[in-house]
Amino acid sequence: MADELSVACQSLLRGCVRSGAMPLEQPPGKESRVTRYLISFDDGAMTFPQEELPDVAAASHAVVQEAKDAGVWVFGGGLHSQEQVSVVSTHGTVTDGPSPEGKAYIGGFSVVDVASRDEALRWATKIAVACRCAQEVREFVPGSTT
Repeated sequence: MADELSVACQSLLRGCVRSGAMPLEQPPGKESRVTRYLISFDDGAMTFPQEELPDVAAASHAVVQEAKDAGVWVFGGGLHSQEQVSVVSTHGTVTDGPSPEGKAYIGGFSVVDVASRDEALRWATKIAVACRCAQEVREFVPGSTT
C-alpha cells in the first residue's frame, strides 16, 4: 500500500505542476533581489492513509495556487520512486536502479523565489502542512539559476 500511496502522491504533485507552473525565467518587472529556494521532501515521506489523498490533494493544490498568486512559485513536482533512477557516471556509463550506497532520494520539490530565508521557511511550513510531511529548505547558490 505504501508504494501505491507514493505513486498516487507523486502523480498528484506532477498534476500540480502541469496545471500551470510559472516559467523559470524572471517575469518582466519582477525584483531581482529575491533568492530561489528548493523546498523538498524525501521519497516515501508522505505516509498518510490512502483515503486521505483527496484532502491532501486539495490542500497541496491550494498552497501551489497561493504561491502562484503571491508571485513566488517558480516550479515544482513529484518524482518517480528511486527504483526508476538512472545514474550516469563521469565516463558516460549508465546504471539503472537505485544507488547501492542507499542514498536518500527526493520524492518531490518546489522552487520558490522569495526575499528571505524566513519567507522560504514560511512557504515550507505551508507545504509541510498540506503534504503532511517534513520539508527540507535549501538556498540556491546565487547566480546558478540563470
